[in-house]
Amino acid sequence: MEIKLAENYGFCFGVKRAIEIAEESKDASTYGPLIHNKEEINRLEKNFNVTTTHEIDELENTDKVIIRTHGIVKDELDVLEKSGKEIINATCPFVTKPQEIVQEMSQKGYKVVIFGDENHPEVKGVKSYATNKPLVVMDVEDLRNVYLGSKVAVVSQTTRKIKEFLKITNFLIENVKEVRIFNTICNATFENQEAAYNLSKDADIMIVIGGKNSSNTKQLLSIAKENCKDSYLVETEDELEEEWFENKKLCGITAGASTPDWIIQNIIQSIRNISV
Repeated sequence: MEIKLAENYGFCFGVKRAIEIAEESKDASTYGPLIHNKEEINRLEKNFNVTTTHEIDELENTDKVIIRTHGIVKDELDVLEKSGKEIINATCPFVTKPQEIVQEMSQKGYKVVIFGDENHPEVKGVKSYATNKPLVVMDVEDLRNVYLGSKVAVVSQTTRKIKEFLKITNFLIENVKEVRIFNTICNATFENQEAAYNLSKDADIMIVIGGKNSSNTKQLLSIAKENCKDSYLVETEDELEEEWFENKKLCGITAGASTPDWIIQNIIQSIRNISV
């Protein structure tokens, strides 16, 4: 069986940057998971004593606090900055951008529409920068029967599908007098998605590697399944099942933006062992 990697996959700029920051900031605590990959988070804790804290009150005895890649809610950032602790902001610049846009547009009187998952930490952070109540939507149906006013500004969670974002923006253009559109989907996300889509057209099995709580990794799985029904999401080599690969000729592999290369290589080697 042939194994082929997608043309673009794995670590994005923001994740690489965050991990480098964490490695340089030994003996620190991140507020929330630094990235959505528990294996890499475990490595950082073991090798650099970078721990993860989930509640702001638990940071009382921590001198150095790292802000996770996805960012945090504005009020909580303000509290931490006033606490006297050393704050190391590892928020991805591509996440900081929609935060700034939402703040500026809402101050100018625009109704802010955010395309994304309201429960995702990135969206929670972006939403908190609005000075008026924003609207978070997952699809066009969430916009129907909602009063939007005459001025709307729309941004996207950085890891969403561009095709779905276009559906949202087209609906707004048709129904609102003035629409300001900010394409805040990360270039790396788009390139990884496009590469996964192209590879899945040729593969008869696709393995998507990444955290199961990672938005961009779940998007890659959804895209792979559009062309290849035998597509699977795994976090480690232990989740691979031999029967998946029976009578398969081409195994395509892609990985989420929070997936380190050492995990990818472990899985590739395990697939090679299975297919021998």
